[in-house]
Amino acid sequence: MSDIQLILREDVMNLGEAGDLVHVKPGYARNFLVPQGKADLATKSNLKRLEHQKRVISEKLAKELKDVKAVAGKFQGMVLEIEANAGSEGKLFGSVTAAQISQLLAERGIEIDRRRITLAEPIRSVGEHIVSLKLHRDFSVDIKIQVHGTQAPQQVLDEVEEPEAGRYAVEDDDEESDPGVEDEEDPRDSD
Repeated sequence: MSDIQLILREDVMNLGEAGDLVHVKPGYARNFLVPQGKADLATKSNLKRLEHQKRVISEKLAKELKDVKAVAGKFQGMVLEIEANAGSEGKLFGSVTAAQISQLLAERGIEIDRRRITLAEPIRSVGEHIVSLKLHRDFSVDIKIQVHGTQAPQQVLDEVEEPEAGRYAVEDDDEESDPGVEDEEDPRDSD
């Protein structure tokens, strides 16, 4: 089966930007892009409208970029603090995820989709880390994440009771043998 040609209405991560002409598998177009309103089929009439849409989209993107740059001031000098379980060497048990960062931003009144948060590498240690927020396709902002380690709950080994003496004791009687097993002489021992 051949690919289907579509015109994207909005930016689709790892596929293209609004107004792009793309080729995708029929199932992806039929089940996701078209029903979600993210793309239209590239018919002759839609291709003619594409030129007009490109102008409209470029104006819309310029306005969005201007708005995003105005909002970017909120992120200037922002430091998010996260507490996570860590070992004595400062290594986290697990990692800090983009979803956790998105949740912290939401608590401050800033809604950012977790997919727009770019981690250069997983955050797995205590300390200060830089995270990039992609606010627009042409604009991103860096914020600081300060990870504080907390001690993980440890089991207290002193409280564990030792088993009773006779409960798990193994008796070792060499004199008695199992009644169902006869003692046989080893054939190699015969002279």
